[in-house]
Amino acid sequence: MRTELASAPSDAGRPNEDFAGVGLPASGQGGSVVVLDGVTPPRSGTGCLHSVPWFTARLGGALTELTVSLTDVPLADTLSRALARTAEAHAATCDLSHPRTPQATVVLARWNPDTVEYLVLSDSALLLESPDGAVTPVLDDRLALLPRSALATDALVDATVRNKEGGFFTAAADPPVARRAVTGSVPRREVRALAALTDGATRWVERFGEGDWTDCFRLVRKEGPQALVDRVRTLERSAATGTYRGKRHDDATVVYVEF
Repeated sequence: MRTELASAPSDAGRPNEDFAGVGLPASGQGGSVVVLDGVTPPRSGTGCLHSVPWFTARLGGALTELTVSLTDVPLADTLSRALARTAEAHAATCDLSHPRTPQATVVLARWNPDTVEYLVLSDSALLLESPDGAVTPVLDDRLALLPRSALATDALVDATVRNKEGGFFTAAADPPVARRAVTGSVPRREVRALAALTDGATRWVERFGEGDWTDCFRLVRKEGPQALVDRVRTLERSAATGTYRGKRHDDATVVYVEF
């Protein structure tokens, strides 16, 4: 098995809010990938004493443990348990009902000799490559399908579409949100390799249009995750102001697993 990981903060002066982990159980049978993209908070605050990296580190650590220690528990239930554990760690000190309590997007993949399971919540991506080289993206596109008018301001997003029916969902302090994730499984023999990417890395496809998901996967397989992150940074630096929506740079994480 080949595993590679690259992760870079949006700016050298800021902490990386992403989390990435690969779990390989002592039995040697199977494994898991966990990738989280922490949601950068607004300046108005989050109702929480803790930072987004604090949240992603604890949620990511819990998920890495639980995906390999509770192999019979479905991934949605695993995410629910990890959210409950993380919420319990700061419920006594923080307002977890605040719409911007620390939160993250989630990609989980877990495999054994027979099956590859997956879970995607919000706008990170999982790519599955079959033995014949076909690449299947697993996406939660609810945020992408919202009209730009619904995303005009942070206040509007929080009031109308964040973690609300008809909007989009992220992992925060509400364990039942795990049921909103895109989940599924495929036979292990149908997956040769996989890659998990935060939206700071998917920009190569989704913002800059340098290729499709198959092109993106081939780049990662041939040149490694760091090559994709580096190319995104080059494209971001060369983009003219006003030609894109959102932050010029974002935390970017790529995990690649080849069976």
